Amino acid sequence: MAIIIRLDRVLADRKMRLNDLAKKVGLSSVNLSNLKTGKVKAIRFSTLEGICNAMECQPGDILEYVPEDKDNK
Repeated sequence: MAIIIRLDRVLADRKMRLNDLAKKVGLSSVNLSNLKTGKVKAIRFSTLEGICNAMECQPGDILEYVPEDKDNK
């Protein structure tokens, strides 16, 4: 996958636990855990907005684009 989710890094930088973020955003910790581990295929803008609001960050702090190696496709 070319989009890498860096939620774990931002959580560590903010010294915040996943459960605390889940409460602030109004999502289950299971859903956020799936997002954190990259097990989701999509994210709603409202969810991304809630995470950014709660963590005082930008979407680019959480999501990173890494081009796929064309030789390994």
